[in-house]
Amino acid sequence: MVEPIFKIENVVKKYKDHMVLNNISFDIRKGEIFGIIGASGSGKTTLLNTLIGFIRPTSGDVLFRFEHLLDFQKAMTFRSVFKKQSAVKRIYGFASQLPSFYINLTLRENLQYFGSLYNLSSDALKTNIETLLNLMDLKNSEDVLAKNLSGGMERRLDIACALIHDPAVLILDEPTADLDPVLREHIWTLIKKINKKGTTIILASHHLTELEDLCSRIAIIKNGKLLDVASPDSIKNKYSRIQEIHLECYPGNYKQIISKLSSKFISSTEIKGSKLIIMAKKPQKVLKDLMPLLEKYKEEVIDMKVGKATLDDIFISLYKDKQNEIYENNLKKS
Repeated sequence: MVEPIFKIENVVKKYKDHMVLNNISFDIRKGEIFGIIGASGSGKTTLLNTLIGFIRPTSGDVLFRFEHLLDFQKAMTFRSVFKKQSAVKRIYGFASQLPSFYINLTLRENLQYFGSLYNLSSDALKTNIETLLNLMDLKNSEDVLAKNLSGGMERRLDIACALIHDPAVLILDEPTADLDPVLREHIWTLIKKINKKGTTIILASHHLTELEDLCSRIAIIKNGKLLDVASPDSIKNKYSRIQEIHLECYPGNYKQIISKLSSKFISSTEIKGSKLIIMAKKPQKVLKDLMPLLEKYKEEVIDMKVGKATLDDIFISLYKDKQNEIYENNLKKS
């Protein structure tokens, strides 16, 4: 088992009567890409700011591991981020949703400035700047003023500034917000490269489907509560009550096929372009009925696959459950 680098222990955060984080507990392991997902207002950003000690919880604690302490002192290697702020600031880099660099400085000047905050030697700072300019594909723009950067370059510069002191942990809040699919893919590729160098990465994002192939584990936050922490596959297995059958065949008389299928194990059907999508509680039962029908109606199967719901599907389902819960509570009050 990989040693945790952060331990979040029974964290509660309240603003007067408003509960933002409700008894949150989990570990973040060294070297992993850890994702945090939740609807807007679910407490993701508050959790990230609590994790670094910027926001102090109403109760509970966040502990981080001192890497330099000896193994036989393992019981003593964790310290509170709120009591050891100067030490914890050296182990993480943070890139928030909004750019935090100086728009009237060039890319290189921004990196020099943020590096100076960590008292890096001139040689270490020079090496780190060159490494990051190349890693982030910003070398050809190093003398451009930050205010003249595109959205994708702004995000890359922000991440570079967060990495200037070579931290053990990189924390990213919505790193691909407002970026087009091509730029999002570029950022995800960079994140993978950074992680391969040994950096632990913690990120919050609304692009849930993309996190499936990126994160080793994901925490689902719902209404300030921790719903689950597990690998993407484990989460899909746990919450996917319904599976999808995707069928493409020729000539594709899908309405005729649907009319002959038993509805006992089918939740819904949809004809989407050249494909028939069947939502099934027990897909194996549906397939048992479906295959003879395809043969009977002389349908040539071009493609067929069965899969669980995506993280997006699960997220929307959980969010709808919450909306229904709010609606039902309002009805009881009225």
